[in-house]
Amino acid sequence: MDVRTILVTGGAGFIGANLVRLLVLEKGLRVINVDKLTYAGNLRSLDELAGHPDHLFVRADIGDAAAMARVLAEHRPDAIMHLAAESHVDRSIDGPAAFIETNIVGTFRLLAATLDYYRKLPASRAERFRFLHVSTDEVYGSLAAGAEAFTEASPYDPHSPYSASKAASDHLVRAWCHTYGLPVLITNSSNNYGPYQFPEKLVPVVLIRALEGREIPVYGSGEHVRDWLHVRDHAEALWTVLGRGRAGETYNIGGHNELRNLDLVRLLCSIFDELRPSPDGKPHADRIRHVADRPGHDLRYAIDLRKMRDELGWEPAEDAATGFRKTVEWYLGNEDWWRGILSGGYRLERLGAGGAVPSS
Repeated sequence: MDVRTILVTGGAGFIGANLVRLLVLEKGLRVINVDKLTYAGNLRSLDELAGHPDHLFVRADIGDAAAMARVLAEHRPDAIMHLAAESHVDRSIDGPAAFIETNIVGTFRLLAATLDYYRKLPASRAERFRFLHVSTDEVYGSLAAGAEAFTEASPYDPHSPYSASKAASDHLVRAWCHTYGLPVLITNSSNNYGPYQFPEKLVPVVLIRALEGREIPVYGSGEHVRDWLHVRDHAEALWTVLGRGRAGETYNIGGHNELRNLDLVRLLCSIFDELRPSPDGKPHADRIRHVADRPGHDLRYAIDLRKMRDELGWEPAEDAATGFRKTVEWYLGNEDWWRGILSGGYRLERLGAGGAVPSS
């Protein structure tokens, strides 16, 4: 795909920041990074791009139609990769309104601005333009143990306010393709892990608590199964879909790496036993504590990634033996990053990022 400038929404978040670094530093692209900088947006995750001429950060809300129209008109991207979203299930249970506003209303307003921009493009540029919408496997609901993995044809059956809001946004994107002809791509990925993940998700919670010698919580019995995808693999997959995917199609992205939550926590603890033994000499797993389960907790997610493999030639590079070790090593080597979040210091940096400014 012949692209030079890509607009990434949510580019200061976990997956977004990893994607932006890949696009700028390895693919040689110019990225317009649009992020509202909610609690999960962290400019420290983009320190590698400080002063880089091909990274422009714009603090804006995708739900602000006028702001998005200005960004599109000024920077004229060849493609949009839409990652901006509220994404934490527990937060969606406690406060669903933000998920409706960002994931549904925000996506609608971004689609409206994008369609207006797309219709004004010269024919040669319009033919190349793509809108890639990044979603989750949680829209498909819960799988029973032993059931076939989710495919792109699996029916939607969301069970949380988060997954319901993402399902709605997926339907909106498809509607803009079939009704208005906007050339879209949709991806649904499994659980991500890796560097720069906000410490409210399972993997960073375990890692940080192990480092601090605190109790490690596991929901319920820990029998819930997830397919774990390293964020670097996800970023590469998104670039592959943008470049090779067929407009109007959906692609499921998985790690081919199913683990029970309890087994994952024990694996992380065993890596810590090797790389950072507990001062008292006891296994880190001794601090695992089972806590009350979350409401409506889906039992199992699993992705069938044959379409990604057979049609686009993509497969994950990391597995349980490599990806989790690299993640533990990253958290051990980047303590200042996650401690800045725990202390709230990253919020002060966020307050200074107003308007369109270079990454520095």
